[in-house]
Amino acid sequence: MRAIISVIGKDTFGILAKVSTVCSENKANIIDVTQSVLQEMFVMVMMVDISDPACDFSLLKSSLEKAGCDIGMQINIMHEDIFNSMHSI
Repeated sequence: MRAIISVIGKDTFGILAKVSTVCSENKANIIDVTQSVLQEMFVMVMMVDISDPACDFSLLKSSLEKAGCDIGMQINIMHEDIFNSMHSI
């Protein structure tokens, strides 16, 4: 099973490191990452594999939200199926 993580906020040092650390600590394997800086705004989308039995989606979600608060970013995660449903016609 996969999930999509989105990160948005003012660009600063260590964003990718912080988010990837939270993923690693929660047994979510990063499959793909895209990021860009639009003027001073940082935008990143990650696809992660959350099929490891040790990966607790609820705990990962709360850990990412806390990390977002710590670094002043908005971090969201949703299951891939929900993401695909929201973006299909």
